[in-house]
Parts: sequence; structure tokens; C-alpha cells
Amino acid sequence: MWNMKQLEYGALARRANRIKDELRQGVRKPYKEVIDVFQGDLHGAGMKPLTFVRQVLAACVYPPLINSNNLPLDVRQRAQEELGRCVGGSVGSYSAAAGIPEIVHSISEFIKRRDGGIPSHPENIYISPGSQWSISNILNVLVNREASPRTGVLIPVPFYNKTVLSITQLGAVTVPYYLSEEQGWALQVDELQRALESAKGVCNPVALYVINPGNPAGYVQSQKSVQEVIRFAWEKRLFLLVDELYQDCVYGENCEFVSYKRTLSEMGPPFSGTVELASFHSVSKGFLGECGLRAGYVELVNLDPAVMKHIHTLSSKDSCTPILGQIALDLMTDPPKPGDPSYPLYKQEIEHIRAVLVHNVKRVHEVINSLPGFSCPPLEGGLFAFPRLNLTPKAIQKAKELGLQPDTFYCTRLLEEGGVFTGPGWEYGQKEGTYHIRFCIAAPQDVMEELLRRLSSFHMTFMKDFS
Repeated sequence: MWNMKQLEYGALARRANRIKDELRQGVRKPYKEVIDVFQGDLHGAGMKPLTFVRQVLAACVYPPLINSNNLPLDVRQRAQEELGRCVGGSVGSYSAAAGIPEIVHSISEFIKRRDGGIPSHPENIYISPGSQWSISNILNVLVNREASPRTGVLIPVPFYNKTVLSITQLGAVTVPYYLSEEQGWALQVDELQRALESAKGVCNPVALYVINPGNPAGYVQSQKSVQEVIRFAWEKRLFLLVDELYQDCVYGENCEFVSYKRTLSEMGPPFSGTVELASFHSVSKGFLGECGLRAGYVELVNLDPAVMKHIHTLSSKDSCTPILGQIALDLMTDPPKPGDPSYPLYKQEIEHIRAVLVHNVKRVHEVINSLPGFSCPPLEGGLFAFPRLNLTPKAIQKAKELGLQPDTFYCTRLLEEGGVFTGPGWEYGQKEGTYHIRFCIAAPQDVMEELLRRLSSFHMTFMKDFS
């Protein structure tokens, strides 16, 4: 079982903030600013927001803009439409706990289009303040705090650490299954079986958590892989928790995102009508990158009506998701269309972001694999690189003397000497005896090139110092 007690959140972040303060105060360092790629925050990394989204939101916040010719007609019409759905015509009002009904319907239509016409029902969709909120609520239903043995959830390694914390805080046991780094972080059913066997006598596994495309490991599951996981979940009677936040971020050759729901439906009976599934998405990731607006959704498939009723009751106890976040969800799932005044610029901005990400993926792979003691499988999707560090015994010993994990030691030195803020791999899980760093690739090209320059220079010095 994964030991979460060793995780020490915030130490690097606090030091990064202090360094930023020191730079503002004129303290001399080898760099003029910190490159912060710790989180998957597109806008924080320097990517520009989508014009259409921000214009509609601006007009919703300040309705007199709807009568201004400074905004395109479709923006003004869309803002008026969004405000018409709000109680009192204001984004400052509450909505239903599950979300504004018209926006929930818009999400269901988006899912239907994405999945080739497979029906999606609004009553199975719940909007929440970010996807993590939805995941926590579903886990709350799945985890029996009074059970003996305790409830177990299979989690990928590497994993998204906030979800793992949610699992452990509910009193459940995390059961790690290791993605195959040697095969580009592939998810293998044999490893799922091994993990399930390891839980015997320790806990009662009830759910399987999957991240596709991966975070932090940048893999994209093939349709065959998704089918194999669904079949495994059916055989072992496991609830599928599927994080699909990065579904727009696919770059690998011959790779495409295929949703679990679509695959489940196309597999037909007995799978399509029995495997329980929760799929999560958010405005924070993908090309919107609106992390601060805090809005996501979950779609539930094949749940018992009594369980759905309980989830509805649980959801109703929460305040609604911020209205601006809900509107951003609507703009993500129903963007401008060909012929709309805003479409040409919207299309241009989306294509630019995609081109930047594709360029960054290529450059990260090239540079990382050119450095001694570093290796990185091809990045197929997601917003993170998770390269492997082959640290020398001398570096590992120095880290132990300082009471640090070896990759935390590396990241700390990289922050102090290179001004690059990354995450140590052990916070996301890794095989014993391996070390990694995690960093976001969603930065403008010039920022990414400077990051890679600093990383290369620092790494060569570090390896020499600890050879």
C-alpha cells in the first residue's frame, strides 16, 4: 500500500515564493525570475487566455458591454444568453447545486458529439467546483469508513497526488499499480492483477482509478488498452474512476483520445450495461486553462438508481459551483462554430496553443534525452513531462545526509541555482530506487527554451559535482 505520510507538500513552493520576493527586493541571483512549471497552470506559465472566453465572461460580469460595438456580435449574444440562464440575470446569484440546467444540457450534448452520437443524459451529470471536488464526492460514496477490512482503491503510479490524498483522508487504502516506464508508461492488465492480489488480507478493493491522458506520465491509452481495463473492471466488479481532464492534449503520432464511456458503450453487453463508471473533466486543463475559475463535471454511467439518489442528495448539500466557472464550462463544451464572427480568431488561438505544445513536447524529449543521467519516454499527451533521473551514489548520499529524498534534493538545487521550480517524482509515486522530476510543458516557446537552457546548464554542473 502506498505510504502517503512521507509527502511533504509546500516546502519547495514556500522556498520558490521566498526567492521571488528576494528577486523583487533586488537580491542578486544567477537569474532574473523564477520559471514556475510546478503546476499545470497554462496562464500561470504565460499562455494567453482565449479571447472569446474572456470577452463573454467580461460581458457577463459587466452587462453594459452587451450593448457595446467593441465586442463581436456573437460574443454579445452569447453573454446575453448566459445571463438569461442566471437567477436575476446576474453571475452573482446562486444556481441549482448540480449546475445551471441549460449548461448541464450543453455538457451532455458535447459528450454525445465527442462520443460519436452515444447518448448522454443530463440527469447523470453534476457540475462541481473543479474536478477534484467531484472525485472526492464519488469517493465519499464508495468508501465505507466502518468496513473491516478497509475499502481499497487501485491507483496508478505515478499518480495525481491530490486524488490520492482524498482517498486516504476518507480512511481508504491506496493499492498501487505501476505503469510501465520502459513501455512509455503503458497500463498493463497483468500489473492490475498483481496489485489486486497484493490487497488480499489488507483491504477490500472496490474501485480502479485511471488517468487518461496521463498525469504526470504523458501516456495516451489505445482503444485496445481501454477495452482491456474495462474488461478487468467487469471481471473484478470494480467501479471505474476515470480522470479524462487532458482529453484535448494529445500529441503522439498515431495517438488519439478515446473516452472510456464510448468504448464501454461500443463493447456492448454484458459490459455496456453493468460496468459502473465516473468520468471527470474540467475547464482547468486543455486549451481553456482557466484554473482559477474552478469548474468541472462528472458524468456517471450504470449506477444503481438508489446510489444516484444518494449522490444527488450529497451534491445538494454543497453550494453551487461559481457561476463564471459554469459559464466557462459552457464555452468549453459549446465553442464558436464556423460562420460565427469569433470563430476565425478562436480557431487561430487554439491552433497556436496546440502548435506550441507540440513544439515543447518535441524539444523536451530531445533535450532531456541528450543529457547524461536523464531519460524521458516520448510524450503522447497531457501537460507534464516526468523524466527519470539516474542519480549518482554520491548525490543520493548527500541527499540522505540532508534528510531529503534524492529527487527533492535535485529539485531544491535546481530551484536555488537555476531558478526553475519543478516537482520531485516521489511526491507522485515511483518505483523503489528510481527518481524523477515533474514539470509542466504548457509554457510559451521562449519560456520553454529558457527553461531547457537553465535545466541543461544546471544538470551538467550537478552531475559533475556529484560524479
